[in-house]
Amino acid sequence: MADDPAPPLRADARRNRDALLRAAAAGFAAGDDPTLEKIARDAGVGIGTLYRHFPTREVLVEAVYRTELTTLCESVHGLLREHEPADALRAWMDRYAEFVTTKRGMADTFRAMVADGTVAAAQTRESIDDAVGTILRAGAADGSLRADVEADDVVTVLVGVFVATGVSDDRARIGRLLDLVLGGLRPREH
Repeated sequence: MADDPAPPLRADARRNRDALLRAAAAGFAAGDDPTLEKIARDAGVGIGTLYRHFPTREVLVEAVYRTELTTLCESVHGLLREHEPADALRAWMDRYAEFVTTKRGMADTFRAMVADGTVAAAQTRESIDDAVGTILRAGAADGSLRADVEADDVVTVLVGVFVATGVSDDRARIGRLLDLVLGGLRPREH
């Protein structure tokens, strides 16, 4: 028998869960390894509320990760509505850098989750590749981005930028590197 889906959360429970996810993401992005008590306090809820939603640190980290990944990938459509494809890609690159930054404080837990299969790195890469591919196709269609570039190649270069910089707090340097990446994705002048 298949598991029954969880009933929808009441509005107040949904607000508490969302507040916990935001507080955890902010704590992890700061490079801290925040305690669950601090996350609950920052979310404005009690520790019991945190444990009702996220019985372990691993469950919380996984929820933050999945929420951030979904938000990042789904942001492509809004960016393409608001910007030309090349500008949308550059804005998305900044969001991707923020996504990677969020993982700093949960790196050890995250590595363990990848190792035990809780988080599938291949699925993450596929989601990121799909998001980049959506923008690349739009840019190829309007001529603002090269049509001969694979999404996975772009993601590989972006990961290289993040690894090389350690996703430091030197936002100016990361911005310059991302500008260079975007420059290489523009059509070549003959």
